[in-house]
Amino acid sequence: MKIDYQETTSDLLKRINIHDKYGTNDIDEWMLDLLSLKENLRILDVACGAGKQCFSFYEELEGKADITGVDVSEDLLKQAESEKEKKGYQDIQFRFMDFNKAFDLGDNQLDLVSCCFAIYYAEDIPFTIREMHRVLKPGGKLFTTGPMPDNKQTFYDIIKEATGKSIPPMPGSSRYASEILDAIEETFDHVEVEIFENPLIFKDADPFIEYTRASLSEDRKLWKDFFTGKEGFISIMEKISSLAEKRIVNEGEIIMTKVVGGFIGTK
Repeated sequence: MKIDYQETTSDLLKRINIHDKYGTNDIDEWMLDLLSLKENLRILDVACGAGKQCFSFYEELEGKADITGVDVSEDLLKQAESEKEKKGYQDIQFRFMDFNKAFDLGDNQLDLVSCCFAIYYAEDIPFTIREMHRVLKPGGKLFTTGPMPDNKQTFYDIIKEATGKSIPPMPGSSRYASEILDAIEETFDHVEVEIFENPLIFKDADPFIEYTRASLSEDRKLWKDFFTGKEGFISIMEKISSLAEKRIVNEGEIIMTKVVGGFIGTK
């Protein structure tokens, strides 16, 4: 039986909002600086979620680009469409696409394919990366972001100490800098690796607890050995909350550093 403590899309957006509010560095500025976008590009944002990256590209280029966002989640696509209407960005297109299947695009079509914090969920990494390569023009770029092995170590340390259990392998930090980078290097002519660090500073425990709750709820399949059902979820959150509050009392703050890799592959 599927247990939904909260909608997955809400949990994802909650974490994004906490990154933005408590982080000390701006990941959007970092990404835009790396890419040095030019006008009139054809851009595909794969696994676009609620459209955050598409909107960032659109604003950077002042609407002078052909931008399409695709995702497998109808809920997130609806949120992207709603935000597009609110912003008045009519030229961005959002539509359904499953990156585990052949892309419904011809060869050599695009200048940039981006996939931010999602590529590690692909069922067949080499297949998905080959599809991204196929639809790019010669000289086009693939840009991906994902967590490096030492990403948000404090988060895992507190969960491990509170529960006494080993942290399960995360699909991002356990695969991104190894399996995914290897596949990109095997497929693309040239690959650059850039690192972004963003310390999230929590002066009280509540936002850290909310981040943890959203993470465990959104990725509940990864944490299945930690809790069973709603009561188990509540119990584990009580243990984590207690330890987080003690950390605040003893240290005055919790610092959780996001460590992100940006991989740029040129066809």
